[in-house]
Amino acid sequence: MKRMLARIDEMQTDMTQILERNAELEIENQHLREHLQEIQSEEVEHQQATKQHEQTPQLSKSRANLEKLYEEGFHVCYLMYGSRRIDDEPCAFCLDVIYGERH
Repeated sequence: MKRMLARIDEMQTDMTQILERNAELEIENQHLREHLQEIQSEEVEHQQATKQHEQTPQLSKSRANLEKLYEEGFHVCYLMYGSRRIDDEPCAFCLDVIYGERH
């Protein structure tokens, strides 16, 4: 009888340890799920940003040079090439030369 009581007591101790371990694992699992969700959200944001960047057309080297001159305050259009832009006002002709479609 004592052996049986000792065995039941041992089983209760084991069961308590199992239940505690189970609770720990459930908490850890929940934390890992939350972390995974954060990582996936960041990955989606990164992919969207990359996709938008890839969709932005890149300027050729010559147009990039024209853009640099324009940003420094000079006209790059055919009409006033090389002259200084007054008060750095935008010029539609220059912008067309830099960013316009070419066929």
